[in-house]
Amino acid sequence: MTTIFDNVSRRAFLVGGAAVVGGLIVGVRVLPRTFAAGTLPPLGDDTPKYNPMAFVAIDPTGRVTIVAHRSEMGQGARTALPMALADELEADWSRVVVVQAPGDEATYGGQNTDGSRSLRRCLAPMRQAGAAVRQMLETAAAKVWGVEADEVRARNHQVIHTPTGRALGFGDLAGAARDLPVPTASAVELKSKAEFRYLGKTVPMVDLVDMTSGQAHYGIDARLPGMKHAVIARPPVYGGRVVSFDEAAARAVPGVERVVKLDSTPPPSGFQPLGGVAVIARNTWAAIQGRNALNVKWDDGPNRLYESAAYRRQLEETARRAGKVVRNDGDAPGALASAARVVKADYYIPHLAHAPMEPPAAAAHVADGRCEAWGCTQNPQGARNELAKTLGISPDRVKVNVTLLGGGFGRKSKPDYIVEAALLSRAVSAPVKVTWTREDEIHHDYYHTVNAQHLEAALDPQGRVYAWLHRTVFPAIPSTFLPDVRYASDNELSQGCLDVPYAIPNIRCENGEAVPHVRIGWFRSVINIPHAFAVCSFADELAHAAGRDPKDYLLQLLGPSRHVAAGPHYQNYGEDLRAYPIDTARLRGVLELVAEKAQWGRKVPAGHGLGIAVHRSFVSYVATVVEVAVGEDGTISIPRVDTAVDCGFAAFPERIRSQVEGAAVMALSSTLYGEITFRDGRAQQSNFNDFQVARMNAAPRETHVHIVESDAVPGGIGEVGVPPFGPALCNAIFAATGRRIRRLPIGEQLKNGGAS
Repeated sequence: MTTIFDNVSRRAFLVGGAAVVGGLIVGVRVLPRTFAAGTLPPLGDDTPKYNPMAFVAIDPTGRVTIVAHRSEMGQGARTALPMALADELEADWSRVVVVQAPGDEATYGGQNTDGSRSLRRCLAPMRQAGAAVRQMLETAAAKVWGVEADEVRARNHQVIHTPTGRALGFGDLAGAARDLPVPTASAVELKSKAEFRYLGKTVPMVDLVDMTSGQAHYGIDARLPGMKHAVIARPPVYGGRVVSFDEAAARAVPGVERVVKLDSTPPPSGFQPLGGVAVIARNTWAAIQGRNALNVKWDDGPNRLYESAAYRRQLEETARRAGKVVRNDGDAPGALASAARVVKADYYIPHLAHAPMEPPAAAAHVADGRCEAWGCTQNPQGARNELAKTLGISPDRVKVNVTLLGGGFGRKSKPDYIVEAALLSRAVSAPVKVTWTREDEIHHDYYHTVNAQHLEAALDPQGRVYAWLHRTVFPAIPSTFLPDVRYASDNELSQGCLDVPYAIPNIRCENGEAVPHVRIGWFRSVINIPHAFAVCSFADELAHAAGRDPKDYLLQLLGPSRHVAAGPHYQNYGEDLRAYPIDTARLRGVLELVAEKAQWGRKVPAGHGLGIAVHRSFVSYVATVVEVAVGEDGTISIPRVDTAVDCGFAAFPERIRSQVEGAAVMALSSTLYGEITFRDGRAQQSNFNDFQVARMNAAPRETHVHIVESDAVPGGIGEVGVPPFGPALCNAIFAATGRRIRRLPIGEQLKNGGAS
């Protein structure tokens, strides 16, 4: 097994560049202990350690190697963060090699690539690292020439003596720089924005050619000498266990070598595997055929009665009753009770599966008291922690190698599939790769939660809202990790509920109780999806009730430019509200920008409609206008989408556009088709035939992304395009047809004649 377990000299890293991915491996706590109460880690918990030598190496030829410590799933982190370092270093991008870090919190800080945090948490530290090494090279050059340091300046992969024009390449200076002290973060001098060569510019993605030509290596491509292949029959109901199976029938399949029973993990299972029966074979096809022959009998356990239609009714009934108060400004109940006019609406969205193009896959080799794993993981440190716990070994005897991810969307933050590979490797004393089929991924996901909401608003004679009630009910993510969780965490409620930005004197938010029956997990944009759907749809309903233009009414709801006080439970995506306030000026800004770019109010053909929505998530601001065309038979097409994005400083504009374009397609898929239903505790969908994603013919014909020019601190981008799309589409459908969509997916609703 080719594993590096020794600590690597930081000086050697700077000079030689050969030991780029080593490091002392230590444990990390993957969930805050107070997660049930919604407390997030303090600011900077996942910020890279200030250790420039851990991130950059220069060899004598001048080649610069930069470590990417975040996972790449198409969002551009493996390019953007090394690019920031290279810009401050003054490296020639064509002479930069990017390598992937293994999971190592002691060296790299937090590496869990989720929550749209990579750029907003890591841009500044990566710039500091590049500037520190640049200053070391400049100091080394000054010593070689015997001149003052302020006479030299790094430019495009060399250091120049400004008065004489003499130059030394980075490779020539690497040896001299290695013995210099590393400048502290406060001592480095960062470039001005005007000096950037790469940041804010068009730079090709590091892996784009490989990705688009079939040469990229993902978790499913892992190959190890002597490797066995495994698929697993997992309990079809969450919390179920194996009663019996036909091992002989599976072993009779050509190519099958072993059958291994895996212990079940009772709820709450966290990141641990579900258990079941694994078939080990010489190839994946034989393993699948062996699994088909197992004839497993299951004890389905307490969730065997889970049924979607009944659960929906239960959630909706709960949402119509008073719940736990989580925000209370003024006296909303009193104002609503005495109001002459009250508008009410109920909204519902079902479970969703992540369905990344690459299902979960991982390989592992456990031998001699050590474990090395390879996987398409967003969370290498979480994987290492789970592996160490499960195998009963020290974390410093575990290494997790990160491959490219063929999509993630939050599913690959949960490392249960990597633990499965390690358990099977230990059982058969050989490297094992576990492959999940599409059916496995959909049947055994950490599902996006099902949600029911009830909203009420009191309108004065001029149509202005003066009281707002918002109830939200859903099984919460912490229920996957902790027992007896019945209410949402503050973190979840902070995503579009507690932080409603409207200038309304009486606001009350409540959360109802919900019992979980499946694994609930993070999904791209998380609880912003249902909350934005309800809040942005309801705002449109109120505009029409008041006889107002929806864009103008949204501006009235947002009120004057100010910073919103969302109350003591508000979490703000783990960021300091002083640095990242809820700023209605920026919400108004993207709303007005998208309205201008989409030519809001323009005349559209019969059967067409325009819808608008605005939402803040992951400390960025997004507004979307969707143009929809609804045919006489109820079919939907999207001629155009416009989205305005204010994410602070736009470090990597090409990927911002790509992420927002992709978010439109993903949100369209969920809004039109996405639904996982359960009967007898079992997911009823199995593949893309019955859990559809938008095909090319259904995707928006035109998608326009308008990025606000800003020098503000960077916000998130990977998830922020999703929440406003669904409500903007449904609002556009109302504009086109007069039919109000309050239940997702839209599916056959228009064909069947009306609002839900």
